[in-house]
Amino acid sequence: MKKISFFTSLLLVACGGAKPIVSNIPTDDVAIVNTVAKIDFVKEENVSKTLKFLTSDELEGRNTGSEGIEKASAYLENLLKENGVKPYFKTYKDTLSNFDRPAYNVVGFIEGNDSKLKNEFVIIGAHYDHIGRIKAVNGDDIANGANDNASGTTAVTEVMKYFAKNKTNKRSLIITFFSAEEKGLLGSKHLAKKLKEQNLNLYFMFNYEMIGVKMNREDMLLYLTGFGKSNMAQIMNDYSGEKLIGYIPAETQYQLFRASDNYPFFTEFDVPAQTVSTFDFENFQFYHQPDDEFELMDTKHMTNVINKTIPVLEAMMNAETKEIQMK
Repeated sequence: MKKISFFTSLLLVACGGAKPIVSNIPTDDVAIVNTVAKIDFVKEENVSKTLKFLTSDELEGRNTGSEGIEKASAYLENLLKENGVKPYFKTYKDTLSNFDRPAYNVVGFIEGNDSKLKNEFVIIGAHYDHIGRIKAVNGDDIANGANDNASGTTAVTEVMKYFAKNKTNKRSLIITFFSAEEKGLLGSKHLAKKLKEQNLNLYFMFNYEMIGVKMNREDMLLYLTGFGKSNMAQIMNDYSGEKLIGYIPAETQYQLFRASDNYPFFTEFDVPAQTVSTFDFENFQFYHQPDDEFELMDTKHMTNVINKTIPVLEAMMNAETKEIQMK
C-alpha cells in the first residue's frame, strides 16, 4: 500500500502551482486524494544528450565485444561515478561468463534508506548493446539502435540520477545496463544466475525496452510484457492515478515477455520481472535497420515516459509489503 511518507517526499520537491494527480490507493484504510503533484523529474535536454551520444556513429552500433560498445560502457560507468553511485560488485563492469569475447554489464548500487527494507532489492535495467555494422542501406551500414535500445538505456540513466540525488528508495536498488541482449539475453542471463547464486532477496525487476517513439493511441502510455503474469500493471496504474500501463495483443503474439532482459530474472527468481515499451510493431519501421537513428526519436515522449514512471517506481519500491505479486 502507499504510505504517507512517499507523498510527503514528493510534495517537498514539487514545483509551485503544480497540478495534482488523484490516486485511488488507500493508506491505512484512508483514501489519499489530490496529494501527489505532477513534477518534471528530468529535463528533455538531458535525455537528448545521453541518447545522442549512445546513437552516434562513433559507437558503430554498439555490437557486443566491439570497440564501440566499450565506449558506451565507459560513458555509462562515468555517469554512475559522477552521480555518486557505487558499483554493486568490485567494479562497475561485470564480465559476462557466457560470451566468447570480453563483454560487460555495467552495474551500480544505491542502498536503501530503511533499516529493514534495504535487505530487499529492486533491479531497474535496460540493454545498451545493439547489432553493430550490417548490410548497408543507402550507403549506411551502422545500425545505431536509437529505439533499440539506446532509448531504454537513456531512461535508466535518468532514473539512476533521480534516486542517486534524492536517496528516497527504502529498498536497495541495483541499476543495470545489460550487454549481449541481442545475442540471446546473455547479459541478463549471466547477472540473474550470479545474483541467484548469491541468494539476493529480489522483490521485482523492471526493464525499459524501446520507448523512443509514441504509440498511435491515447488509451495508454506504455504496455507491459507479461501483462497477466502479475498485478504490476494494476499497481502502476493505481499509483499513477491514470491509465499509464496497458495491454496490446502483439505482446502475446510475439511472446515479448520472453524476448527481453526481464525474462532471466523471472526464470531464476520466480518474481515479477517485466518490461515496459512503446514499440508496437506499427509505429516504427526501422527495427534492426541503419535508419534507427537519433533524429527519429521523440525525446519529448521519452521524457514524459521517464517523468511518469519515476514516482511510480518510487512508490512501488517503498511499499511496506511486497504488494506486487505473481498471479
